[in-house]
Formats: sequence, C-alpha cells, structure tokens
Amino acid sequence: MPVGVPFPITHIPTLPDRRGATMTIETGTAAPDFTLPDQRNQPVRLSDFAGRRDVLLVFFPLAFTAVCEGELCAVRDNLTDFLNDQVQVLTVSVSPAPVHAAWAAQERFEFPILSDFWPHGAVSTAYGVFNEQMGIANRGTFVIDREGIVRFAEMNGPRDARDQAGWRRALAAVYDARLTAQSKR
Repeated sequence: MPVGVPFPITHIPTLPDRRGATMTIETGTAAPDFTLPDQRNQPVRLSDFAGRRDVLLVFFPLAFTAVCEGELCAVRDNLTDFLNDQVQVLTVSVSPAPVHAAWAAQERFEFPILSDFWPHGAVSTAYGVFNEQMGIANRGTFVIDREGIVRFAEMNGPRDARDQAGWRRALAAVYDARLTAQSKR
C-alpha cells in the first residue's frame, strides 16, 4: 500500500464542532442503503451498484453556493477519475431536485446530484453528516466498495472545501485491495 493512503482506516474519530453533526459511520461497516431522486427526478438506489462499482458518495450543503460549486466543478472537470467502469460518483444535498436540475444544466454536471430534501436530511442523518443547526449536510465523503462496506470517510464543515486527492487515493486503495484479493484466489 502506498505511503499516505488513508486505507484501511479502522476508526473514524468523533468529530465534534461541525455545526451540529458528529459523524457516526465507521470504516469497515455496512453503508446505509438509500433511494433518492436525482436532478431528473429519477430514483437512484445505492444498492443498485452493489457488485458492480465502488461508490464515491459526496455530501454537500447546498446547490448554487461557492464552495459547493467549486467542489462539484472539480468533479466535473475530472469526471473520469470518479465516474467510470470501476467507480460511480453520487453527490447529495438537501436542495430539492428541481434546484439540482437547474444547477446541473447551468454547470454541465452529468453525474447524479441526489436530493435529500424529504424527509429533510434523512440520508445525511443516517450517514452522520446532517448539520441540525443549519438544516444542511456538512461536507461528508464516503468511499463504499462493491460489497457495500465503507472504506473511507471524512467530514468537513459547510465552509471547508475538501482535498479531492484524498478521494483518489482512497479509491485507488479500494481498487488495489480488490486486485490483491482476486490474485490470491
């Protein structure tokens, strides 16, 4: 495993002071399944990717905000890193699907932007990233392997942009672990 790869992480420390959220998902545990509408109002279910692709699950506070736009534009501009035959990127906020549709059209986002609008923040809460004080998701990121197990987790506050290089390292580590396991068969 390359130096500096955050995989495997055996425990995610409690992260207080993220404006009302404490991440409760630990690596090595099953990712909570969910179904949410995308920007086209089509249902997307996490478990539909089981056995087929690893999932990069990216929670963000709100559409049409500066830091969120910067992060998702970076995903768009590097889409082959996050959406290919090995990986499916899913992004989630509490904004309603029609808002996501307008934002996706404006910014040319071609990846799923899921709405955790109703019940408000239910999926964000299940992943421990819902910010109750602000009524939005903090910036939570999860890498979920094909077996539905969380292999990487991080959370930043709503105003704190994430380092996407860490996502690439985590995805590479999951891929490498799968190749190693396959070669031992």
